[in-house]
Amino acid sequence: MENFKEILKNKILLLDGAMGTMIQSYELGEEDYRGEEFKDHSSDLKGNNDILSLVRPDIISQIHSLYLDAGADLIETNTFNSTSISQEDYSLQHRAYDLNVVSAQIAKKECERFTKQNPSKPRFVCGAIGPTNRTASMSPDVSKPDYRNIDYDTLVSAYKEQAKGLIDGGADILLIETVFDTLNCRAALFAIQELTENMHFQIPIMVSGTVTDASGRLLSGQTVEAFWHSIRHVDLLAVGLNCALGAEQIRPYIENLSKIADTNVLVYPNAGLPNEFGDYDQSPEIMSGYLNDFIDSSFVNIIGGCCGTKPEHIASFSELVAEKIPRKIPYNDPVTKLSGLEPLSIRSETNFINIGERTNITGSLKFKRLIKENKYEEALSVATEQVKNGAQIIDINMDEGLIDSEKAMIKFLRLIASEPEICRVPIMIDSSKWQVIEQGLKNIQGKGIVNSISLKEGEDEFLKQARLIKKYGAAVIVMAFDEEGQADTYEKKVSISKRAYKLLTEKVQFPPEDIIFDPNIFAVATGIEEHNNYGQDFIRAAKTIKEDMPAVHVSGGVSNLSFSFRGNDLVREAMHSCFLFHAIQNGMDMGIVNAGQLTVYDSIDKELKNAIEDVIFNRNENATDVLVDLAEKYKGSKKEKKKDNAWRKLGIHERLSHALIEGIDQYIIEDTEEARSLSKDPVDVIEGPLMDGMDIVGDLFGSGKMFLPQVVKSARVMKKAVGYLVPFIEKNKQKKGLAEVSNGTILLATVKGDVHDIGKNIVGVVLACNGYNIIDLGVMVPADKILEKAKEVNADIIGLSGLITPSLDEMIHVASEMKRQNFQIPLLIGGATTSKKHTAVKIEECYKSSVFHVQDASRCVGVASTLLNPEKKEEYVKVTDERNQLIRESFYESQKKSKLLSIEDARKRGPKYVYNPVQPNKPGVHVINELPIEQIMDYIDWTPFFHAWELRGSYPSIIEDGKNMEAVKVFEDGKRMLEKIVEFDWLSINGVYGFFRAKSTYEKVALLDHNIEFSFPRQLVDKSNPNLCLADFISPKGDDYIGLFAVTSGHGLEQIVNKFEKDLDDYNSIMVKVIADRLAEAATEWLHEKIRKKDWGYSSQENFNNIDLIKEEYIGIRPAPGYPSCPDHSEKDKIWKLLDVKKNVGIGLTESRAMDPASSVCGWYFAHPESRYFSVMKNYVI
Repeated sequence: MENFKEILKNKILLLDGAMGTMIQSYELGEEDYRGEEFKDHSSDLKGNNDILSLVRPDIISQIHSLYLDAGADLIETNTFNSTSISQEDYSLQHRAYDLNVVSAQIAKKECERFTKQNPSKPRFVCGAIGPTNRTASMSPDVSKPDYRNIDYDTLVSAYKEQAKGLIDGGADILLIETVFDTLNCRAALFAIQELTENMHFQIPIMVSGTVTDASGRLLSGQTVEAFWHSIRHVDLLAVGLNCALGAEQIRPYIENLSKIADTNVLVYPNAGLPNEFGDYDQSPEIMSGYLNDFIDSSFVNIIGGCCGTKPEHIASFSELVAEKIPRKIPYNDPVTKLSGLEPLSIRSETNFINIGERTNITGSLKFKRLIKENKYEEALSVATEQVKNGAQIIDINMDEGLIDSEKAMIKFLRLIASEPEICRVPIMIDSSKWQVIEQGLKNIQGKGIVNSISLKEGEDEFLKQARLIKKYGAAVIVMAFDEEGQADTYEKKVSISKRAYKLLTEKVQFPPEDIIFDPNIFAVATGIEEHNNYGQDFIRAAKTIKEDMPAVHVSGGVSNLSFSFRGNDLVREAMHSCFLFHAIQNGMDMGIVNAGQLTVYDSIDKELKNAIEDVIFNRNENATDVLVDLAEKYKGSKKEKKKDNAWRKLGIHERLSHALIEGIDQYIIEDTEEARSLSKDPVDVIEGPLMDGMDIVGDLFGSGKMFLPQVVKSARVMKKAVGYLVPFIEKNKQKKGLAEVSNGTILLATVKGDVHDIGKNIVGVVLACNGYNIIDLGVMVPADKILEKAKEVNADIIGLSGLITPSLDEMIHVASEMKRQNFQIPLLIGGATTSKKHTAVKIEECYKSSVFHVQDASRCVGVASTLLNPEKKEEYVKVTDERNQLIRESFYESQKKSKLLSIEDARKRGPKYVYNPVQPNKPGVHVINELPIEQIMDYIDWTPFFHAWELRGSYPSIIEDGKNMEAVKVFEDGKRMLEKIVEFDWLSINGVYGFFRAKSTYEKVALLDHNIEFSFPRQLVDKSNPNLCLADFISPKGDDYIGLFAVTSGHGLEQIVNKFEKDLDDYNSIMVKVIADRLAEAATEWLHEKIRKKDWGYSSQENFNNIDLIKEEYIGIRPAPGYPSCPDHSEKDKIWKLLDVKKNVGIGLTESRAMDPASSVCGWYFAHPESRYFSVMKNYVI
């Protein structure tokens, strides 16, 4: 294995071409296939190409020789159909082992002959393992979706026999190829693992899937990424694609695979698509052109040919690979990668994962009844509803005394496999019976989760089951349960989890990211004193587990918590939401919940919420009694609530918001009509009350007070409302004369990997209202789909949007593809992370003279109209080209001038400071709630206020010199806005800060009481001044401190902005945002002064006025992640963890680590008298 990996690091290997195509050229008859050995065989044998290895080995040997002579490094054995399953069609299943041995021997003999002739070019045998003619995850009879013509165990047995024959015959590699059903492939992988373990022998394995058509999926429905997730548990030498498509058609899928696979990639496409006679006629030269593109684009490590390719093709490919550099295997972060038909990656920034529980017999009486009554079709609707309500994984449990759990599990999973809406998500196999779990694993093609195993029966059984789960390719939930029983205290939950982790990672080599701990959620408020700590013990344990084993996940069955209140749904749902709100903040990142029944945390009655949280955290000895008494008030109120239509008396805007937040679609059509009748334009209903409501939904979700299922319900209500308005919007366009005459077709898309589309949607509305035909492809759109649709609709412009940093790379890719496919139309780039500089340096270089950065929606109409006007376009392109060239020249010139030192040399040139650390007066973490705005008004720095309005100058001179009356006017408006904010209490200012013992080592600052360290880059530029690093400002002796802080003035801002936008008052909408930003900075400045003089006290005697403060005349600094001295935003994660920022002040981090609310500031405090701001940006190239 390692030998092959080393070879592939240095050269691209060449696989041979088609065996079947070559055999056809010999025009063999029935007698050739029979030979002497099978002349009296009862079945026809013509077409059984594999039998030729026994009866005409000369032909097979000659074909191998032709491919080796053409330059192939790897040749496949003539065993595509040499399983007992496939040979059964010819009544030769008993000869399967012989076929594989002989075929491998023939190939081995030819490889050894060619290697001997030229030892510098060794040749190797790939034992070909085909898919068989049966499918384990699909029924051959559409009327019987649960029927299978093969099962997993039969496949394993057949594949094991074939693999043993190939190994015994001398194969160097096993190649599982033309995979169209991933479950078949997983059975083959299982068989090979079992065989090689028993033989105490390791052999490299390669896997090649088959994308059947332009859908980009295997025949069994999986996407390429889901396919990879399903098989990556095995240490593969290579993964790739072959057959069904030509090189041109296979390109986007092999490109995608090359990005996500952390192993070698192979591709061997057909010689184009078949012609009308079913033949392949793409020439070696044409096919070589496509494969050369794959090589130059660093997609592949191994190339070859499938159907229709001959030795002439391989000879042509051989010229391509000479001296070419192979693809470098990318490093991928070790994140949990699951799959159904579609992939699910669970990263640290991923929101809480909802596991649907209603397909669990113990969690749903309805589901239990349907299964017991054998009404499986109806039971499928329960699973469908779970997925529609937002479940990202579904838990399936069939454990019931009167049910045959194994048969029920098999049947239900097979039925699910025929329901794409359900099986697109990963499956959790849930049972207390190991044999049921195994049957479940044998009937899912994706990578699922086992729920669960434990140490209850000792380490030996635990390790045995864990090894099998790993071999099956699943993640695992580990219950906090050992030989002494279930863990019911914090200490036991943590100790059992740590013990299990050590066993799994050290003895089984189980990937930490595939381990999920369930520290047991038990019922609270039972009246039993020993149960009073169950809630807080789980939450504390979750936090410790995530801190000590950061790659793992923490889950639990949430409904257990409220078992004492069964029958009182309102109280139970409120308990679940309260518990989840706190557990998620402390590390619980997935849970088994009823995805359709969760209460919005903020909507829970305050009295009930307080009583529930008193119980969860065992705040007082009467907590249970109080909640039990209070629960009586809510008994039966679930039904009453459905009849409570008091909200129907609210104004129309409030009713629409309420419907969206609560996910109520009962009245949405009539309310939307009422809003439309009161509006001048139906578009105003969307931009006004509907978006106001969705903004509130977004705020609640972002702050952890609303969960994904509820957001899905809200989106559904929104969709109904917009659907009702569409005909009116179209009619309105006709009135304006916009329906028949289009100014041009513009295709919009949020690029692959990004789900943010608000800005794109706004741009689409603005352009549509100006007479453009808009084709909106939505979010997460791959490049090939964008360009394919652009050709289909004959788009005049393509517009790409993205918010997160990785979207920039995807935009570069789209631009490169546009150039490769000879597009000539303009490409517009927009989104929060985009910039003119990045567009000019990185994107425009890939698609010359056709890329234009658009700052915001207000400018899109002007840009579009200019680009689609031939007279104006030429001048606009010229001006843009000149500007981009200047940007590039400036950038590259600055790069040339910078000589970078090695880190060792830069350290030698670091500053030599004296350290006299001051111990803080108020150590620990402190929270500031509702800071009065009046208290910080004097700390406002007004200069950036004017810059936000693009007015140049500094305060106060910009006002006092009397030259800029617009500045005077906007300043007066700003002060009036500030007065309103104070008068009406529009904004809430909150903060959290703390001091931590710290020690520096080179570029690291370790927090001595926590297992966390900050990483700060050092200046590497060769210069006369010292090469600084923020770590230099902390003593290396372990006697120093570092401060952390996060401040926000953004709570309440969104509602005010929405109000102004609803009134079409863009000016004040912008104004209140600008003032909020100034208040956040002012609060930060106020807090920093407080810390210097009092809380830390290292500068207690300072006395600066506001001008001095703005000039930063004081001692110490407060840089932030993203500052030039520390550009890495990911350092925020550590601040958030240490200060518990989300919980304490409600500031969240997006996946790209932007702060939400936006009017927020965070960072570090350094107290060293020499500390100052500086930049390390010259270390990097954008």
